Amino acid sequence: MKLLVTGAAGFIGFHTARRLCAEGHEVVGIDNLNDYYSVELKEARLAQLAGLANFRFQRLDIVDKDGLLRLFEAQRFQRVIHLAAQAGVRYSVDHPEVYVESNLGGFLNILEACRHYPVEHLLYASSSSVYGLNDKLPFATTDPVEQPASLYAASKRANELMAFTYAHLYGIRATGLRFFTVYGPWGRPDMALFKFTAAILQGRPIDVYNDGQMSRDFTYIDDIVEGIQRLQALPPTASVPSQVYNIGRGAPVRLLDFVECLEAALGIRAQKHFLPLQPGDVLRTWADVDELAELIDFRPSTSLASGVNHFVDWYRSYYAV
Repeated sequence: MKLLVTGAAGFIGFHTARRLCAEGHEVVGIDNLNDYYSVELKEARLAQLAGLANFRFQRLDIVDKDGLLRLFEAQRFQRVIHLAAQAGVRYSVDHPEVYVESNLGGFLNILEACRHYPVEHLLYASSSSVYGLNDKLPFATTDPVEQPASLYAASKRANELMAFTYAHLYGIRATGLRFFTVYGPWGRPDMALFKFTAAILQGRPIDVYNDGQMSRDFTYIDDIVEGIQRLQALPPTASVPSQVYNIGRGAPVRLLDFVECLEAALGIRAQKHFLPLQPGDVLRTWADVDELAELIDFRPSTSLASGVNHFVDWYRSYYAV
């Protein structure tokens, strides 16, 4: 298959592109290499992909509609895995316009490209953030999602609605994946595991929000990619071919337990700086993954201890710490 992976220099995009290439697919990756976090890290990921014979990279921003349409016309992709977006819940509080431009306008451009140059399947990144202020646990895709706690969450829910509309109007077969706190090697520096590791190794205190009274459904990157790999070959077949799934470990972990796991992997105790809940944050996430597991015969299973150890090993190697 010939696939497009947007956000190929990003955390999930990089791992996804590498896995698809290993499966024998022809992969074109695009990314705008913005400076939301280290461009050097993004370029290092691309350097890992550059050695693969069936991977090609083009620097392209999804907000460039004309450039995107030219790419689709030239390449005639069979499947699209759309992972490019402006990430970050807290960043969206102070920079809302970036999320409108990239997550709404950019996603519209992807849908338009898939409309004019039809593909078999559009698989796109949503987020567990869409559950917002919901208090029923675990979160299920049948739950109402009308209380987003951040503009980031609102933009991801809007993507799901936009995909449904294009499926209804134009028959675009689209699947959204609500990712639950993805972590692992080559991760994003703005995520808790990365920030905590850097601070602990540098002897700095870590910021623990809401006095640690939070929990997250931490999901290891290889489990996420396994789900993507299996699902990309299974486009929806309903009369309106639009579907959304949770993809998470299905096992929430208390933030303080998460910190203890990291301390064990590093062999260093963390200095904790307790802070109040941040705007846009939610108290807990927990994925009901039964629906997706039934479809693809797979459940994320990497333990937190194993996943954190893999990350720490990568971090020490990459930064020579």
